[in-house]
Amino acid sequence: MNEMKNTEKNGRKLLTAGIVLLALFAAWTAVILTVDVRPVGAAGTRIGLAALNTRFHELIGVHERFYTLTDWLGLVPILVCMIFFVIGLAQLIGRRRFFLVDCDLWILGVYYLLVIAAYLIFERLPINYRPILIEGRLETSYPSSTTLLVLSVMPTLCFEAHRRLPSPALRGLIDLFSAGFSLFMVIGRTVSGVHWLSDIIGSVFLSAGLFLLYRGCVTFADGKTKRKERS
Repeated sequence: MNEMKNTEKNGRKLLTAGIVLLALFAAWTAVILTVDVRPVGAAGTRIGLAALNTRFHELIGVHERFYTLTDWLGLVPILVCMIFFVIGLAQLIGRRRFFLVDCDLWILGVYYLLVIAAYLIFERLPINYRPILIEGRLETSYPSSTTLLVLSVMPTLCFEAHRRLPSPALRGLIDLFSAGFSLFMVIGRTVSGVHWLSDIIGSVFLSAGLFLLYRGCVTFADGKTKRKERS
């Protein structure tokens, strides 16, 4: 009984932490919209936190190779999403009922839809434009979509691996790969010079908040499942 209560309690804590981080993301977005907003971007676009962003951009410059590389490597988290889709589809076919698919996979599917929704919303809601023109065009830059995708998806690979794989060695390798890949992608996207620093920071807040909501929902659901099994 204590174990069930602790699991549900941990789920609530994770949900609370996720909400706090999403609130920080909202506050950070408000700061970008209101503090030191000046026409210093490409084609004279107005950018928040102009002094911080322009100084950092001047410091690192633009590195198109990192931009191209991180763009292509953005396919890796998409592949991870497809792997979990196939796992869920296989369960659906084998068990023949939607609600017999593992609960964490249903929650994961909803979570991925939320990540996609966040991406689409900010594509239509230009908070910042990129520091440079991409193929002669202005593109939205806040939050960094590649950073958002990587930091939202790769932690789910680790989390689900620890739930589903019996081999500690394999789980450790997945942890190492996910952490190293995520770090490389965030650094690569930052130094590529195609985003303002504030865009990267915003993506970190948003992706961390969404992931903690996902993990909190799964943990809370685990507690509820254990309670039902015991009753």
